[in-house]
Amino acid sequence: YSGMSASYSRINRSLVTLANTLAAAIVQYRQENGDFAAVEDIMNVSGIGEKRFENIRDYITIED
Repeated sequence: YSGMSASYSRINRSLVTLANTLAAAIVQYRQENGDFAAVEDIMNVSGIGEKRFENIRDYITIED
């Protein structure tokens, strides 16, 4: 990594790490608190605030 330019590989690794970290936090939250009752409940997971929630909201479903 040099200057203000990051390689695709470095950016991709960072995004994968972020995704894996959030996935682990979601799984841990569900293990400790049970299933989400509403889509908005995912904002109780550390690392998911209003802005991130708005970006992922359409990809979240709640099953009975």
